[in-house]
Amino acid sequence: MEPFLVRYRNLLVLLAMLVAQLVGLAVQVRRTDGGRSSLDARDPSGVRLIRMWANAIVTPPELLIHSSKTGSLGLWQSYLDLRHVHEENQELEKTIGRLRLEQASLLEDARQGQRLQALLDFQQKYIYTTKAAQAIGSSGSEQSRVFYLDKGSADGLERDMAVITADGIVGKVREVFRNSAQVLAINDQTSGAGVILETTRIRGVLRGNAAGQPQIVGLLADQRIKPGEKVLTAGGDQIFPRGLPVGVVDKVVRDPDRDSFIFVIVTPAAHMAQLDEVLVITSTQPRFSPKQQQDLATSEALMGAEAAAIKEQKKASEIMGERLPGLTDPNAPPAPPVAPGSPAAVSPPVKTAPPLHPDRYTPGGAVVPEDTKQPAGTAAAPSANAGATPDVKAKPKTGKTTARPGSSPAKPAPKTDSKPGQGTAPRRNP
Repeated sequence: MEPFLVRYRNLLVLLAMLVAQLVGLAVQVRRTDGGRSSLDARDPSGVRLIRMWANAIVTPPELLIHSSKTGSLGLWQSYLDLRHVHEENQELEKTIGRLRLEQASLLEDARQGQRLQALLDFQQKYIYTTKAAQAIGSSGSEQSRVFYLDKGSADGLERDMAVITADGIVGKVREVFRNSAQVLAINDQTSGAGVILETTRIRGVLRGNAAGQPQIVGLLADQRIKPGEKVLTAGGDQIFPRGLPVGVVDKVVRDPDRDSFIFVIVTPAAHMAQLDEVLVITSTQPRFSPKQQQDLATSEALMGAEAAAIKEQKKASEIMGERLPGLTDPNAPPAPPVAPGSPAAVSPPVKTAPPLHPDRYTPGGAVVPEDTKQPAGTAAAPSANAGATPDVKAKPKTGKTTARPGSSPAKPAPKTDSKPGQGTAPRRNP
């Protein structure tokens, strides 16, 4: 068998010449962006045809190799190399559970911190002394609305102390133990608190009903009570201080047993179903902040200075009163001392000034009838009662004087003082 090159020598030479010619053309020809072939070597925008052919020949194998590599790697990672996936999944599930618990704990701590911060702010601003406590349990019955606190007599708690929150009142301490206490809520049927409506100023007693809703009982029907009105503590029960928020009026229901009375259902201000931290009022003696104490001391100092000024003014007025002239003669001799057991000294008679316009009621100036007058120049007969006015029958109190027959009309009483010779006796002082 002849060698292949010898046998097809001419054909191979022809093919080599054709390939060389094509390569030469491909090196010289440029393909522009518009798809036009150009032989101008100065055209920089074109790409040599040989380069385009080389790219067309090399690109498919490269794509095939790259796709094979990517597919093989994905097949290995997704299906073949899965020996420890189950264990890793279990570890991840445990980690996720632990993180969820930590998140819930942190969220609860954050909420508790917010509640405690609000409670602390209220406690610092509240005027009375309070003790913070935490609700640790309830009665577990719908018929009894009581719960327990983690503070007791060892912490200063006593019976009938008010239990409140920053939102409003909660109840009162019913039983006290050493390290715990039982609280009767305001929505219990056996509870009671004195309340007052903020706008209408109507007072009543707040207690719970069978459904666990606080209601004001014993009120007469009143058109002024409207839903949405605020309810405050009245302070008359000696348990809850005056002015604490209780809730708002929800609705008004008529008393089925008494037509003229109503029940006022109240929505409590405190969250009775979600009680966590509460405050127990341990003392109703007002406590003040340092700034308030300073203000009180300043006001007391001002009041003391004002009181001292008033005292000085009073003292000055007393001195001025002593210096002014009075009814007592300072030059008069002192009165002689009265011996014990002796009768008191008789004061000298006081001389009275004569009346300017005497009438019949003036002592010594009464009108005497003519028949009782004595002749002139005769002395008056001594009377049995010295200094007494003779018994003269008074004339009727009329505007006109009645004249006797045959006599002249009576003359009016003279304006001058009467004399003893005209029938009147002088009046003497006893």
